[in-house]
Amino acid sequence: MAEQVRAIRTRQAILSAAAKIFEEHGYQAATISQILGEAGVTKGALYFHFQSKEDLAQGVLAEQDQHQQLMVPERASKVQEIVDVVMLHAHRLQTDPMVRAGVRLSMDQLAQGLDRSGPFLRWGEVGCTLLERAQAQGELLPHVVVPETADVIVGSFAGIQSMSQAICDYGDLVVRVSALMRHLLPSVVVPSVLASLDLAETRGATVYAEARKAADALELAPAG
Repeated sequence: MAEQVRAIRTRQAILSAAAKIFEEHGYQAATISQILGEAGVTKGALYFHFQSKEDLAQGVLAEQDQHQQLMVPERASKVQEIVDVVMLHAHRLQTDPMVRAGVRLSMDQLAQGLDRSGPFLRWGEVGCTLLERAQAQGELLPHVVVPETADVIVGSFAGIQSMSQAICDYGDLVVRVSALMRHLLPSVVVPSVLASLDLAETRGATVYAEARKAADALELAPAG
């Protein structure tokens, strides 16, 4: 049992180190030696968990998904739920190094040989699911084609976060994402729903606190 716990901690230390190095240097420039130095582990320990730099990068991308599983509580308005998912992700980009590293990798066009499609496809699936529910509740305008709108939201967010990262290292990301929602949603959402939405720049932090409280309560709940 102790060995299993130690192995889990070693793997996490390697992933955290890889995330830091990938974010600082990009995929192509990052080296296994830099990651070993940051993690403080032996080459043997690293290769026990990860077979290559590509394997490490995929591990960071998968770990980002795990970090994203802090769930937005279900909302009566599915459009508000979409807003909350986007704003929560913006907040996590500002505060969570693993999420930041995963996004850096997924946006790294110089990362030759690395499959970067996963995060975009998964975000598209999340968007489609919520938009379909919003459509079923009559929250969307009649012309909306769900897969197309999901792709526009994911692609627009990717561009906004990339711009924010380049200009001020995500310092103004929540401001930009709030503006994105204010510009995008009127072309998608019926006016009565639009008027009820909370698009505040502080929304991501509020949702994070709510989701964290729910996750902690779930962890403390007795089994069975």
